[in-house]
Amino acid sequence: MIRRLLPHPYLSLVLIAVWMLLVNRWAVGSLVFAVMLGIIIPIMTAPYWPDTARLKSPAKVPAYLLLVMLDIVRANFAVASIVLFKRRRDLKPAWIVVPLELRQPEAITALASTITLTPGTLTCDLSEDGHALLVHCLHAPDPTEVVDEIKTRYEARLKEIFE
Repeated sequence: MIRRLLPHPYLSLVLIAVWMLLVNRWAVGSLVFAVMLGIIIPIMTAPYWPDTARLKSPAKVPAYLLLVMLDIVRANFAVASIVLFKRRRDLKPAWIVVPLELRQPEAITALASTITLTPGTLTCDLSEDGHALLVHCLHAPDPTEVVDEIKTRYEARLKEIFE
């Protein structure tokens, strides 16, 4: 019964949180409507989700989100420094292929989103077989270092969470 009412409980929680943040007002009516959205939308979209994502370690999600938020702040300062102080001819933009060990589509999406959310990097494409991401970096003097950082800092943690 619960599974039928909440086919995707994490999606329901995210929808409720996002709605309350969008409304920007803590009122009972807003919360009731958010809960209604959190129940109705996952039920209506359930047929389009043949495989439900399973989190192996959901307790590690908050630590991952904190890491990403800290990295976003750190990258903002790095990009500001590049824009304000680095001469154009000293800039070393690069297209980098990041091979993936992740296989679960939700984990790959989380990694691609993390890369894109971090200023100075942008996920541009996923290989047809799903085993590599194409990433553009604003400044990457050593592309292998960027790949290693993405794999150790983000992919390894996502692998612990999802697989």
